Amino acid sequence: MNRRTKTALVGGAVLLGGWIAWGAYSSRSAEEVPYEQVREVDGVEIRRYPRTVFVETTATDQMTAFRRLFRYISGENERQDEISMTAPVRSDGRGGESVSMTAPVRSDADDGGTRMAFYLPEEYGPESAPVPTESTVRLVVEPPKTVAVVRFSWYAPGWRVERLTEQLRTTLAEAGVEPTGEPYLLRYNDPWTPPFMRRNEVAVEVDAS
Repeated sequence: MNRRTKTALVGGAVLLGGWIAWGAYSSRSAEEVPYEQVREVDGVEIRRYPRTVFVETTATDQMTAFRRLFRYISGENERQDEISMTAPVRSDGRGGESVSMTAPVRSDADDGGTRMAFYLPEEYGPESAPVPTESTVRLVVEPPKTVAVVRFSWYAPGWRVERLTEQLRTTLAEAGVEPTGEPYLLRYNDPWTPPFMRRNEVAVEVDAS
């Protein structure tokens, strides 16, 4: 093996190690929405969530929705608070104080486009959350709920989300668990996390009884 090949291999290994280290750091450092695991049914996790506050928007595509919400947590709100992201980000698809964003990001699609939501850190309640200054962005208070989720890694293209949505529906039907809403996607990682380290979930609210 010549020197040039060795140098390329070492450089590639260093870059890969740094990429993995970033993925591990970002996954550990993001605040997550708290929940209680109730039970598990054939790979589907049933969780109970407390009341949560999130900021959401509906746009023609995910990038537009994400940018609106990112502007909100970057200070485009009445108090100009900079809010750190919390995991997950939820998507439903057919100069002030510093606050962290909570994971996950939530998204789903409907006839009106892509609806996406950023959950706010636990310290923010309905009265203390900064009001958006952009008319297309709104604060939402979600009451306590029971949710069924199926987890997966790598990327979340539409075909994979659809397949896992059907798997989730089938498992719940066989277990006699009744969905009470439409499925949505939860994503816990930033775009720079290696795909094999990513955490995604298809989720749906279910009857608490």
